Amino acid sequence: MTTSFVLAGGCFWCLDAAYRNVRGVSDVVSGYTGGEVENPNYELVCTGRTGHAEAVRVDFDEEQVPADVILDMFFTMHDPRQLNRQGNDVGTQYRSAMFPADEDQRELFATALQRADENWGGGTVTTMEPLGQFYVAEEAHQDFFAKNPTQGYCLAVAVPKVNKVRAGFKEYVL
Repeated sequence: MTTSFVLAGGCFWCLDAAYRNVRGVSDVVSGYTGGEVENPNYELVCTGRTGHAEAVRVDFDEEQVPADVILDMFFTMHDPRQLNRQGNDVGTQYRSAMFPADEDQRELFATALQRADENWGGGTVTTMEPLGQFYVAEEAHQDFFAKNPTQGYCLAVAVPKVNKVRAGFKEYVL
């Protein structure tokens, strides 16, 4: 059975790149959620005026990779203590947020958030927001790292995040 989580932790290119290398992950979709504007596009979300976050929907098989591992990876890929930013990416569209689909996910996410707060020494600002409409991002943003492996942002920002996941979760990485 496939489980889906919607998570936001900075630029969606980085989350997408890291999760695509995980055993049991069947799909990663970059998109926008958490805002007020219908059918947003990348340029509009980048203004920071839509309320949307750049997010990914991660589809995975819990028999191959446990849900708590997917969530612990999320908190390894980004710094959940940075409010509305990740590094040089600044704005509410880069916030750290989790979007539970139901009460079971809310409880699972809350437990993962507590673990992350302990692991990061406190100060996490990750929010839990209602999962509203998830808008799929433009095709250019899907599997961006694989399509643009030598792009400067990918080399400087995505590669270190992918490497952190590979180092910390070796038994789950392809």
